Amino acid sequence: MKLLLLEDEKITRISLTNTLRQEGFEVDNSGEGTEGLGMFKKNGYDVVITDLRLPGINGIEILREIKKTREETIVIMMTAFATVETAVEALKLGAYDYITKPFSPDRVLAILQNIKRMKSILEENSKLKMQVAALAGSAMIASSDPMKKFVETLRVIAPYDYTVLIEGESGTGKEVSAREIHRLSNRSMHPFIPINCAVIPESLLESELFGHEKGSFTNAVKRHTGYFERADKGTLFIDDIDDFPMSLQVKLLRVLQESEFVRVGGTESVTVDVRIICATKVDLRQKVNDKLFREDLFYRLNIIPLKIPPLRKRKEDIPFLLEHFLKKHGGGAKGEIINKKLFDQLMNYDWPGNVRELENIVKRIIALSATGAEAGPLFEGNSPEQAEEPAAEPDNENYPLYEEFIFRKEKEIIQWALGRAGNNISKAAKILGLPRTTLKSKWDRLFDKDT
Repeated sequence: MKLLLLEDEKITRISLTNTLRQEGFEVDNSGEGTEGLGMFKKNGYDVVITDLRLPGINGIEILREIKKTREETIVIMMTAFATVETAVEALKLGAYDYITKPFSPDRVLAILQNIKRMKSILEENSKLKMQVAALAGSAMIASSDPMKKFVETLRVIAPYDYTVLIEGESGTGKEVSAREIHRLSNRSMHPFIPINCAVIPESLLESELFGHEKGSFTNAVKRHTGYFERADKGTLFIDDIDDFPMSLQVKLLRVLQESEFVRVGGTESVTVDVRIICATKVDLRQKVNDKLFREDLFYRLNIIPLKIPPLRKRKEDIPFLLEHFLKKHGGGAKGEIINKKLFDQLMNYDWPGNVRELENIVKRIIALSATGAEAGPLFEGNSPEQAEEPAAEPDNENYPLYEEFIFRKEKEIIQWALGRAGNNISKAAKILGLPRTTLKSKWDRLFDKDT
């Protein structure tokens, strides 16, 4: 274990440091509170043993900062001025134990041995939970050879903390892959935080990633915790890294190199322990060649490159994906609503929108089958079968107004969902993939016209 000893009495500090090192512990020490806190923020320690009264910052303030910065660090307080009030305060703030001076070095060693045993049990428990999670089944559907190879590679690299760059077309399942890496990693019990660079304005991205201090800009009425801090001990997934602004790439590079950053409007460095997984929908190396992405950042991100195959190159997965999405969206068994003609149409299509497009098509099939309507043209472009015959000119006189048509279809779909849910609005909303409040407002709008 890595220890930090903060003690202003020089003889005690040197003596206890030597004893702990002889017992095999890695020990740093300081006789001053401010210096000691700086050492902690720079290096991180498993255990901090600190005196209550120190020059600069006292032990209680150090305890508060440690628990704010790295909660799992164990803190042992020691003092010659023990009172019930200080002991209770320290324990409430998260101190592991409280030692009154004078004390025997054996007392400290006994506490440290208990901590070692506790950490060993926690690590074993974490490994068992990971094994159980792995046995619970993967979120990845892989029947085709290309996808099997991708998933096998993913499982091999998951336990290691290296940065991963996932390349794939839009809709191929890059975030699902990132979540699978996190699930199989040693960080699975900690947060998985996703962020999409393409949907956050450049003016807000720095604040969202790194947080900001109160008063750092207009409307910054309180400190904001950014994605990096929220992902501490876990995994941060940065989607569409190819859209990451050049102006912020230096700051991202520094976090990758130093594991620390400064909040917007702040001066204090914040240390984090985060695994980074990035995803790109384009060839990031080409963006480097075009001077649109920093070369040094690219090499930092490209430590473990993964390329997820598009759906058109792994069509063997389509039947299994259909089963999965039908079950997910309450559509029943595949054979009940997908006939051979429709199935062939799905298998012959090239899926430019990949798995995301397939899921949306399944939702449409479920909704249309519920109303008794034909599936009709499923794709925005022409399917292979549709391409052979030009579309007939519509008879405008037989078509209702657009708003009237949408009104009727919404009513049919909502009535179907309520029927399946036994008129339970919450269950119906879940079937339709809508928030309950949205379904309720649609119900009020659509069915008020009947009264």
